[in-house]
Amino acid sequence: MTVASAIAEASIRTVASANARRLAQNAIIDTLACMVAGRTDQSTCSVRDAFARPGSGGEALLVTGGKSSPMLAGLINGTAAHALDYDDNFLPGMSHASAVLVPAILALADLEKTSGSQLIDAFLAGLQAQAHVGDGVGQAHYTAGWHGTSTIGSIGTAVATARILGLSVEATAHALTIAVSFASGTKGQFGTLIKPFHAGMAARNAVEAALLARAGMQARHDILEGEQGFRELFAGDPQINWQTQDILAPTAHIIETAGVMPKRHPCCGSTHMIIDALLDLAHEHDFVADDVKTVDTLVGIANYRNLAYPAPVDQMQARFSMQYCVARALRQGYLGLSDFTPEAVRTFAGDHLLGAVTMQSYSLDDECASPQKLPHVVTITLRNGQVLQRSRQFAVGTNQQPFSEADRSRKFRDCCDGIENASEIYGNLQDLDTAGNLKILRPLFR
Repeated sequence: MTVASAIAEASIRTVASANARRLAQNAIIDTLACMVAGRTDQSTCSVRDAFARPGSGGEALLVTGGKSSPMLAGLINGTAAHALDYDDNFLPGMSHASAVLVPAILALADLEKTSGSQLIDAFLAGLQAQAHVGDGVGQAHYTAGWHGTSTIGSIGTAVATARILGLSVEATAHALTIAVSFASGTKGQFGTLIKPFHAGMAARNAVEAALLARAGMQARHDILEGEQGFRELFAGDPQINWQTQDILAPTAHIIETAGVMPKRHPCCGSTHMIIDALLDLAHEHDFVADDVKTVDTLVGIANYRNLAYPAPVDQMQARFSMQYCVARALRQGYLGLSDFTPEAVRTFAGDHLLGAVTMQSYSLDDECASPQKLPHVVTITLRNGQVLQRSRQFAVGTNQQPFSEADRSRKFRDCCDGIENASEIYGNLQDLDTAGNLKILRPLFR
């Protein structure tokens, strides 16, 4: 059995765990909110203006308004979901998994007929598939510079789109292998408008792959593990490989074991453990920004490479600037969407605190020698000479330190500011798994 066949076989199972389904529902709601918040971002508007011409046809709803084809809906809505970098992280897939999954499956869903449970089933199938694909290439894939959201995201999400279309196991395997030919996207684009487009591109890829498979298109079944295939070409770790028996084994769903991490801060996830540790110290020791002399940070190699803008000049670069994010968090005790606008960056990029923040990474030997991911460490030197240090293995939002209901509700309202009856919509979405259709989503697309 090939790896693609094993993933397809596993994907048809319905996840019965109430906890897994609740976590999936939370992830879908969080992504819908991020999609609404990103609908007016320049990256989203550029995609809309390029492709979604009035009268272009189609019944799939666009978060920017109107309707279009399923492919364009995946492209535009996926870009919007990732536009503000507020969407969740998924470590096993090295991806922003939900920003690809939710727009892709919604693009193929019939809001009048598709049930909430079908949406959740497809989401869980695609998330597990992203984890399986990520397992076969390992962290080396991401460290080499591939953007897992658009590479692993394209492939794994094809399983979700196949599930929402009700494809057979054989056709699902073909959808997955077709998507391998679409996989692309480099981290060198981080901090530019094309970066959120990667999520939209992956959602569109997954939609196209499933529609092609339904129409009879075929691809090589061993393209993940075979010669000149995904693993060989995309910087796979030679020490690891897929085991089909592990893929088929009846184990707990990945959303319960590794989880998806909704973001507390609307910026690159590589900053989050440092910001959380920084806020922990500020709360415990009651210091303010003007008390701080220096802030020294230690992060992983891939995280260091993601944060390439010590002196950002626009909001995209600011989201990938440890210096900017730390300085703003120190000044006000939190980070919000309003900190990442062109006006905010022009105002605050000259803050002298940016120059007080340094960033270093672990060495490759350090990371290779550690059996688990190394913690991120922040060291704060106060003007009175006191030195404070805190390390974090996990950010707020992970399974180890999950969001509270207040966190989820606050974020939804923040993202959906301007949507009429946003609190009522949020309440209705809490019953998504038992909803007979998806009409409750319509107000988010107006």
